[in-house]
Amino acid sequence: MVKNHTQVTWFLLLGLTEQEELKGILFVLFLLIYSITLMGNLGVIILIHTDPQLHTPMYFFLSVLSFIDSSFSTVDTPRLLESFLTAGQSISFTGCAIQMALMTLHGTAECLLLAIMAYDRFAAICHPLLYHTVMSQHLCVLLVVATYASSVANSALLTGYVFKLPYCGPNVINHYFCDIPPVLLLACADTTEVEVIVFSSSALLILFTITIILVSYAYILVTVCRMHSLEAQNKALSTCASHLTTICLFYGTITFMYAQPSSHNPMGQNKVVSVFYTVVIPMLNPLIYSLRNKDVKAALKRRCLRKLPS
Repeated sequence: MVKNHTQVTWFLLLGLTEQEELKGILFVLFLLIYSITLMGNLGVIILIHTDPQLHTPMYFFLSVLSFIDSSFSTVDTPRLLESFLTAGQSISFTGCAIQMALMTLHGTAECLLLAIMAYDRFAAICHPLLYHTVMSQHLCVLLVVATYASSVANSALLTGYVFKLPYCGPNVINHYFCDIPPVLLLACADTTEVEVIVFSSSALLILFTITIILVSYAYILVTVCRMHSLEAQNKALSTCASHLTTICLFYGTITFMYAQPSSHNPMGQNKVVSVFYTVVIPMLNPLIYSLRNKDVKAALKRRCLRKLPS
């Protein structure tokens, strides 16, 4: 039956909302959020790479996180903004596959990087004397390369399975970007196998990274409890607070989205959750790390003072 239908060559994205009266307000709101996201994340990257006192593994990983967040947001937010100005948005079959691949890549990379950052905090707090030996520059670069290699592999696997399915119409995606669940709804074949693969891949990724995070923070908690100085305890916990906040925000949303069968989630609910992890969280991360981090605030102050006329 599938062979008697014409293969879809393009899709129509419905966008975030079809209520015309909301589109103008949402355009201004999301344009502001996107501007803050780019300025905040690029600002963090520049600050870390120009301030010698921030040339440590912790801030190296933070600069990579900022790069991932700015890239993550850039993949879908410009199209989201465009959808507020037009009735519907067309995207080619290949363009849809590329967008899905990039979104999956950056989502996977953020999961893995947050786990690496938890291990970094474990090494710094539990083994401070060996920290710079364990977390050498070579190892840090190697971990980031491994993160991107694994992310590319996972992205290629999931996107490949999704787009191997036949799409013969309808071609209207009830979303503002080519996400896996709404695209699978359009396949004119049984999607059970692909859904199982997506669910298994997402669950394994979340389970693997969450295990690293929980074990790392369990050791950190034990080490902090053994510290005799209250000041040392506060310093150790303050370096973890921002990271824990980011973990709770990001993992909460992706677990809701991908670690359960797609049929369990209403599409309207999926859109709201997607906005949170693709648009809002990339904006919040630099604010969380800047406002709660004394080193970043001190570096920003030094940079501002250098620019003031003597």
